[in-house]
Amino acid sequence: MSSLRAADRDRDVVLMCEVADETTYVPHHRQKIVFLLSAMRHFAEALRADGWTVDYVRLDDPANTGSFTGEVGRALARHGADRLLVTEAGEWRVKAMIDGWAARFGTEVQVLPDRRFVCPLPAFEDWARDRKSLRMEYFYREMRRKTGLLMDGDKPAGGRWNFDAENRKPLTDDLFLPERRRFAPDAVTQEVIDLIAARFPEGFGDLEGFGWAVTRADAEAAFEEFLGRALARFGDHQDAMLAGRPFLYHGLISAYLNVGLLDALDVCRRVEAEWRAGRVPLNAAEGFIRQIIGWREYVRGIYWLKMPGYRDENALGATRPLPWFYWSGDTDMACMAEAIGQTRRHAYAHHIQRLMVTGTFALLAGIDPKALHEWYLAVYIDAFEWVELPNTLGMSQFADGGLLGSKPYAASGAYIDRMSDYCAGCRYDVTEKTGAIACPFNALYWDFLARNADRLRGNPRLGTVYATWDRMAEGKRDALRESAGAFLDRLDRDDAGPARSPPSQAG
Repeated sequence: MSSLRAADRDRDVVLMCEVADETTYVPHHRQKIVFLLSAMRHFAEALRADGWTVDYVRLDDPANTGSFTGEVGRALARHGADRLLVTEAGEWRVKAMIDGWAARFGTEVQVLPDRRFVCPLPAFEDWARDRKSLRMEYFYREMRRKTGLLMDGDKPAGGRWNFDAENRKPLTDDLFLPERRRFAPDAVTQEVIDLIAARFPEGFGDLEGFGWAVTRADAEAAFEEFLGRALARFGDHQDAMLAGRPFLYHGLISAYLNVGLLDALDVCRRVEAEWRAGRVPLNAAEGFIRQIIGWREYVRGIYWLKMPGYRDENALGATRPLPWFYWSGDTDMACMAEAIGQTRRHAYAHHIQRLMVTGTFALLAGIDPKALHEWYLAVYIDAFEWVELPNTLGMSQFADGGLLGSKPYAASGAYIDRMSDYCAGCRYDVTEKTGAIACPFNALYWDFLARNADRLRGNPRLGTVYATWDRMAEGKRDALRESAGAFLDRLDRDDAGPARSPPSQAG
């Protein structure tokens, strides 16, 4: 942390505070809250052992004001401090708080850059300036050159920048799937679990089976296990989905990176070392490194470049409320039930489950992108607005009109059937295009394209799709749209009646 690096251990006080506002601004998964508070408490212990003075305010402290601003004000008065060091915010709403502190408290506030990222925000702004379009692939190449990762001189290793085409293989049950290490709660974590269970008894998500690392040592152990047991197959199967197997070959480290338990550049260098040692194939190493120095850094840059207005983008005019089954998991669509069910159990789903299952359904059904954004922000352990918002509004929902992605990620049930085993156990038939038993994704896909034709027909990546639509017999087109309309009518009726709200986060 840049604020710790700039501080004086013999003079300064480290303020850490658990505040109600941060647990309730969306109805966070209870495991997400436990992860953050337990990691904070363990880190406070480590700082004290290292000789720091730590002023730690717990969530259940009767004097706790419930906000960052309130606790900063109390701490400044408590310690008679004349200066505040803080690392730059990770979310716009927190930045707005920090920007007001100097005037509010009459105190010098020094905001330092967040060094847990590879690309400083001013450098991203320089890269983006005067470009007619922003594409992650070109930014990623610059990051490869800057870091030297997977480079042979000035050329990309293997002669190509991107091996994504080799990373789309489905999985079968007969492949070896490693059991992933989970960490039993220690006394500190169990105390937090008990606190959150009591404070949010109706909150979203299971608390049983919490197994996330909450210390740097355990996060390092989890990453080492990934390197040795899963990385080699991560590339081939990173887009695959299997019922009952939530973790597959994925790294499971995004939450650790996002709170600073792991260092982004360090993990990339260790993955590169595995490839150079001949222990993993290049497509696996490149796919992993692209997600971190490419996509992760890119969406952070987009977030800060386009906020605060970015949150309200809705280029396709989608307005349907978020269906209740996103919270309950109670749906006959097996793919949705599986993705939401494991989200409730683990506060985790991998990127294809988010993008091509829950995200694609929302896109096809015309769900309000802001409502979907708030759901993703709430339910995933690694979700912070700087990374989640661009992924949801831009990548998943095309709500920014193509700033982040060159086309909408719309797909029929055939994609899910190809990349998963979900369809085999579904009440709906993925081979049927219309009718009561047809996979809803099939008719919704064509209905989405038809109702957004004025906005999307000119997209060069959708030319062949619209040509197929235009060649269809009029009766077939009508049947697809009628089937989609009937499903959406049922969806709206299911959510009608007494107003349903997200799981209670009052407490």
